[in-house]
Amino acid sequence: MTTINTIDQLDAAGKRVLVRVDFNVPVKDGLVADDTRITAALPTIERLVGQGARVVLMSHRGRPSGEGFEEGFSLKPAAKRLAQLVDAPVRMADDIAGPDALAKAESLAPGEILVVENLRFDKREKKNDPTFCAELAKLGEVYVNDAFGTAHRAHASTAGVAELLPTYAGYLMEREVSTLTGMLAQPERPFTAVLGGSKVSDKIQVIDALMEKCDTLVIGGGMCFTFLAAKGHGVGSSLCERDFVDRAAQMIERAREKGVELLLPVDVVAADRFAEDADSMVVGVDSIPEDRMGLDIGPKTAELYGEACRKAATVFWNGPMGVFEMDAFSAGTRAVAEAIAENRTGTTIIGGGDSVAAVNKFGLADRMTFISTGGGASMELVEGKELPGVAALCR
Repeated sequence: MTTINTIDQLDAAGKRVLVRVDFNVPVKDGLVADDTRITAALPTIERLVGQGARVVLMSHRGRPSGEGFEEGFSLKPAAKRLAQLVDAPVRMADDIAGPDALAKAESLAPGEILVVENLRFDKREKKNDPTFCAELAKLGEVYVNDAFGTAHRAHASTAGVAELLPTYAGYLMEREVSTLTGMLAQPERPFTAVLGGSKVSDKIQVIDALMEKCDTLVIGGGMCFTFLAAKGHGVGSSLCERDFVDRAAQMIERAREKGVELLLPVDVVAADRFAEDADSMVVGVDSIPEDRMGLDIGPKTAELYGEACRKAATVFWNGPMGVFEMDAFSAGTRAVAEAIAENRTGTTIIGGGDSVAAVNKFGLADRMTFISTGGGASMELVEGKELPGVAALCR
């Protein structure tokens, strides 16, 4: 990958800097419920403010209709939380790139911050509309992208506007790209990749890519039952993509040919229904009852997977081992998270999405080497795809 331009190469003093951040945060009762994405952007924001830049922040939040302002998706709560976290004045615009935003952007003093409204209030954002790109570009003299979580989208704020202004990567973007590409290019060995989640079909390209790089591949979550079916096991009423059983069998054979240790469950927690208070039991994978579904890996599997994580020099984890949102089926995911956290000598990388939610739930985030803020973006980067938001920074 071509080296990206970073803000360390930018003298931002006095300049109006348009920054794409990821403030797609959950809000409850008008307050930000989880400010992880806001705090992740602070190093870039503080660097620019410290240099005396006039900072204009833009982000999306949620999935509004694209037909104009919707109070439930406003960035006002995010702006309010930012004001509590940063030592600088924070103002909020009433629109995105309209008269209010433009006037407030032009009146910013050095070291001040303006947050414009939710980019997706305008349907032109997702269409990468040239007119909208031009409107956004008027808000700044320089463009910085620090929103890795949206880097896989060719939207106006991630790709189009970068064609119109001098472009740089923020610290978060730079670290995400360098960490994930470095992991794939030159991992310390042994390299263990842990993949979970519900569907094999969602992870085929990731599995194929990691199969070429890792020493051990650990499979958990709902998708493990498609692999177990491929090995001839009955999986009861567990989630199983029958159309992908043959493909899973091919991946098992590919691992054998490559000398990659492919770990599958040896026991699971099988329940009579998908519910917190379901009746559950631990069974071996060769004896899953027909009327039960696997909702978590079992204790023997958790120990097996944990050992692979503890002894690795590099660990990459994406996807839970079971339905961790329900306490009754969270033990497997917790065990893997704790094993990764116990690995104090290796590099441990959490690949976004539910895995991040899991390490946060279990209070282990500060014991991981790196936690990606981009679920879809991190997966596409691991797959080897070009991310439009990253490519735009390589000019």
